[in-house]
Amino acid sequence: MREMAANPVRFGTDGWRAIIAEEFTFENVRACARAVADHFSHTYGKGRPVVVGYDTRFLSDEFALVVARVLAGAGFTVQLASRPAPTPALSYRIIETGACGGVVVTSSHNPYQWNGIKVKPHYGGSASPEIVADIESRVPAILAAHAHVRLAPASSDSIARFDPIPGYLTALGRQVDVPRIRSAGLRVATDPMFGAGAGLFAELLGGGATSVTEIHNERNPLFPGIRAPEPIESNLGEFLTLVAAGSYSIGIANDGDADRTGLVDEKGVYVDQLRTFALLVNYLLGERQLRGAIVRSITTTRMANLLARHYGVECLETPVGFKHIGPLMMDKDALIGGEESGGYGFRGHLPERDGILAGLYLLDYVAATGRPPSELLRDVFAITGPHFYRRLDFELQPGANDAVRARLNAASPAEIAGRPVTASDRLDGWRFLIDEGWLLLRLSGTEPLLRIYTEVRSEELVEPMLEAGKALAGVAS
Repeated sequence: MREMAANPVRFGTDGWRAIIAEEFTFENVRACARAVADHFSHTYGKGRPVVVGYDTRFLSDEFALVVARVLAGAGFTVQLASRPAPTPALSYRIIETGACGGVVVTSSHNPYQWNGIKVKPHYGGSASPEIVADIESRVPAILAAHAHVRLAPASSDSIARFDPIPGYLTALGRQVDVPRIRSAGLRVATDPMFGAGAGLFAELLGGGATSVTEIHNERNPLFPGIRAPEPIESNLGEFLTLVAAGSYSIGIANDGDADRTGLVDEKGVYVDQLRTFALLVNYLLGERQLRGAIVRSITTTRMANLLARHYGVECLETPVGFKHIGPLMMDKDALIGGEESGGYGFRGHLPERDGILAGLYLLDYVAATGRPPSELLRDVFAITGPHFYRRLDFELQPGANDAVRARLNAASPAEIAGRPVTASDRLDGWRFLIDEGWLLLRLSGTEPLLRIYTEVRSEELVEPMLEAGKALAGVAS
């Protein structure tokens, strides 16, 4: 028995993530997988399978095989993906097969040096704080008794390979009118960012009048040319140029595991994540005339509140992460849930982000109305008024988190950017409200980062709000 050391497996907003070969090692992955096996065994028993999948990152397939061997060694039957797949495809497989849960080897939108593990319970959504706390608590003892982690042979009868894509695409077709999109004659550009969503829009929409042009669709774990496979404006330079120059109807980008969406309009202009969420809300409530609650995280748009009021539905707010949004969606049978990261989930599908389905809904909005994204956004603004958003990310030095946290805990400004502060809270981070909008500062749950967010009604106010946020945190550009 080894002496117990500090726990290397710590879950953030959605999953455990760490630097490959530092804390994300085969030893720690085995320990995490065994902790997941023990949790599933205690919660569900071993009569139902466990789904295991992976993305396109370095060694993700090998780490996934190790996870499958640990789960099989613990007495579970395992369904192991035969190819990289979007996280929502694997979540759907859990629902489809009645599995007790799943494990996805992915670091989502993090830079190439990172990998990680997402745990999905039986409902296919993000694991709750209670679940991840239980899994984390089991790891130190497992690491201390390393020899007791049994690995089934890779050829074990308890490990069956499956293709996660066909059933998932069929499920998507039940959510949206794919034939309408296919026959609409759209020119669609897509950027899967070298990730697990590569080829899926082309497969879904091929054979009709709509055409799909895709870039970055090869597997490249270095994600060349971008900081990270996150579909935000700073990572989409080549894609924006393509759409602007190519007379495309719309551009859709997805992150590394395809559970997030980035939208580019017909002019090659990036539509930020908050406006994209407002478009999706207006599509479901206005175009499709559906009704149900809206769930949004603290970091996403207050346009959702105004749209909810306009259409006579409820809008609910949560801390950041689908581990909070998903359970509330299920409890309220909500129509849509969304967060600032570009993750959106939908009723009747999964209580979880799905970047491919969100992209299909945006395509259907254009196909159904015959109008481009920029005009559809003007429809939103006709209800809500214009809103302007921006986020700054600051990489922190080791040990700097505590100093930043102390500064923000002590902050009690009477005004922000010359506007009186009308309220403040710490629902998730440090939020300050003014009449014209809000400022939020939040330490990342998965990276050594401070994020500063603002959404205001005047474009000229964006920069002063961010500057005020930097001053409060004591960080410089």
